[in-house]
This record gives sequence, structure tokens and C-alpha cells, in this order.
Amino acid sequence: MGSWQRVDAEGLSPGELRAVEVRGRAILLCNAEGTLYAIDDECPHAGIPLAEGRLRGCILECPLHGGKLDVRDGSPAALPIRTAARRYPVRAGVAGIEIEIPDE
Repeated sequence: MGSWQRVDAEGLSPGELRAVEVRGRAILLCNAEGTLYAIDDECPHAGIPLAEGRLRGCILECPLHGGKLDVRDGSPAALPIRTAARRYPVRAGVAGIEIEIPDE
């Protein structure tokens, strides 16, 4: 279980990315074809921020090596990425968009 935290997704259009920090975590909001997803803002291969990457449909391309992730579940979609990125549940809350941050 975790706690739901509000994030600013105002004006995030399809195909756009936004880096946010929630409870000390760097998280990337992704608007993939009108649906919001949240993953760690760190390439599982290179350890660099993904916020400068390119989102096409549901596939996010790392800006460094061109590896790809599926933002729907964080799974690798193209080498050199071989490990999934952590994904966070997203919901529409009373005060806006919220993501669930696990209690660790």
C-alpha cells in the first residue's frame, strides 16, 4: 500500500512529458494518447533523466542511447534497456491528478 499524492498535470497534452518530484522521488508524468502514466524519471539502463526523451504513442525513447520503454507498464521496448522502469498508479482525484507512492 501507499499514499496518493497530488501532482500538477495541468496543460499536459498528448505526447508531452513532465518531470515532478513527489516525496523525494523523481517521477515522469507521460500523457500517452490522452491517458496519464507515471514512471521513474530515470533510464533503467543509463541512469539519466528521461524527461528530455521523446514519447510516441505509449513508447518513450531515452534521450541518451535511444532505448525504449512502454510507459503503460514500464517494460523495455527496445535495447539497450533490459530492465523495467518503476510505474506508479495514476487516478483522477477530487483535487486533480494523483499518483500512488508506495510506503517503503
